[in-house]
Amino acid sequence: QVQLVESGGGLVQPGGSLRLSCAASGSISSINNMGWYRQAPGKQRDMVASFAVGGGTQYADSVKGRFTFSRDNAKNAMYLQMNSLQPEDTAVYYCYLDTVRREYWGQGTLVTVSP
Repeated sequence: QVQLVESGGGLVQPGGSLRLSCAASGSISSINNMGWYRQAPGKQRDMVASFAVGGGTQYADSVKGRFTFSRDNAKNAMYLQMNSLQPEDTAVYYCYLDTVRREYWGQGTLVTVSP
């Protein structure tokens, strides 16, 4: 059973930074894609950063130049470095893994950007 656990969310002032982490455990193989989504209150879940194995990373237009996706295969972990945070970045952030068998999602971590 694959489990994803996010951490690193919290309250930050506008202009600040946070680094989200996602630790994966279990038997993981045949990954197609991985990355981060977010869901703001009352809105749908939207892609933030998406990494295709064998390809590159795509970012939502709203976060380009501010957010950076990275991964550490040795640690079975992925990260989202978020800089220049703004109130509109407030959301629950979810990491995911898309494998040939199914998708896996974490439970989410809340990021609140407020003065």
